Amino acid sequence: MIEITNLHAMTKDGKAILKGLNLTVNAGEIHAIMGPNGAGKSTLAKVISGHPDYEITSGDILMDGQSLLEMDPEDRARLGLFMSFQYPPEISGVSNSEFLRYAYNAVLKARNEDEMSVEQFSTYLTTKMLEVEMRKEFTERNVNEGFSGGEKKRNEVLQLAVLNPMMAILDETDSGLDIDAIRIVSRGVNRWMSVNKGLILITHYQRLLDYIPPHFVHVMVDGRIVQTGPASLALELEEKGYDHLLAVEEV
Repeated sequence: MIEITNLHAMTKDGKAILKGLNLTVNAGEIHAIMGPNGAGKSTLAKVISGHPDYEITSGDILMDGQSLLEMDPEDRARLGLFMSFQYPPEISGVSNSEFLRYAYNAVLKARNEDEMSVEQFSTYLTTKMLEVEMRKEFTERNVNEGFSGGEKKRNEVLQLAVLNPMMAILDETDSGLDIDAIRIVSRGVNRWMSVNKGLILITHYQRLLDYIPPHFVHVMVDGRIVQTGPASLALELEEKGYDHLLAVEEV
């Protein structure tokens, strides 16, 4: 699905953020990335998705064998890449249904498939909203405008369900959610996940992984993955923290 090799990236002002990162996510796998603040987790997500604030200085990112480095963000999305934001933005003047219909039709067009009419998409969207347990009234509200933190995160899971990408990166989807909201969001993600898709979860806490169990847990420190293990590694990190890993890096 996605293969990242020796990835180095820096900000536009020359600050190195990713320092030789390697990661492979195969179809059907869920990978969790954890680590202390400032480790580069969110930067990794942005670099994969093509954020213009970062420059890749060496390494490569392959998705289904194709390099993403020269692709614009929209081309990466058409290829089947999806990213949720740690802080989902508001889009004034654009309703949820309108935004999702244009986005989904862009995906269909890229696949050389017939686009959906307003009526066809309305039926499709209703089905997906039931899957992620969102009320119909959210379709006509502007994207994330006036939404609570939990509603914004559920709205991103709705986007995931509608666009149905092959590879998703969810950046702190559990941030600011109470237990009930985490359960609802997790159910939506699990319904989307399948044996031919890949998922990267960026999180600080074990609690999300109770609902979306990962196949692998990776620990990022200072722009690199310094430890990889099974799902139980997250429990170990919850107990011990990151101090012992930070001490090793400083040596």
